[in-house]
Amino acid sequence: MSQLALPLRLADHAVFDTYLAVGNEQLVDYLASLADTVADHGAWLWGASATGKTHLLQATCERFGDRAVYIPLRELAEAGPDLLEGLGSRELVCIDDIDQVAGDAAWEKALFNLCNELLAANHHLIVAASSSARECGIALPDLESRLQHLPAFHVHPLDDPQRVAALQLRAMHRGLALPDETAHYLLSRSRRDMASLYELLDKLDLEALRAQRKLTIPFVKSVLDTL
Repeated sequence: MSQLALPLRLADHAVFDTYLAVGNEQLVDYLASLADTVADHGAWLWGASATGKTHLLQATCERFGDRAVYIPLRELAEAGPDLLEGLGSRELVCIDDIDQVAGDAAWEKALFNLCNELLAANHHLIVAASSSARECGIALPDLESRLQHLPAFHVHPLDDPQRVAALQLRAMHRGLALPDETAHYLLSRSRRDMASLYELLDKLDLEALRAQRKLTIPFVKSVLDTL
């Protein structure tokens, strides 16, 4: 697969300003400053799904601009490891869901080569997974060793009050006012993971724009009843 097929378009909301850093302040500070240093070579992010790992990878790519590339392996693994060719020239490579190719010999060899290219050029590699590098299932010892040397950060999930704050932060950056009572209502009527809550907020934003309505509980209820 040619490198010309990359990079994928980043989500317009995936910037540091829209990420509620509570519980992950050290990680966010580290990633936000990475573009200004060559002393560190990246990071390994791990944690449960919908904790914001993808958001943070894309936010870091946004900070680097066209010097970076984002690789979501959940979507691209079937394309084969050739898509990594030439990416060592980027100052930052972000690989999401590396679990998807753990144990695949061809992929692991390509990843090892990419790690070496980035290290030799003093460039950065950020990897996201559901577990630590030691527990991820990487079979190639040299690759596992390289990845274990990356600074590791456990991405912590939000509690309910923090979910409300995260929803309101996202709404604010969309130009929406999301009152406390409406945010709590959404939490009680939806799946509680942030990916689902953000998706629902996107739908509400569209419907509110169409109807020229505010996000009151009655309006939100009327929209939810049609979903």
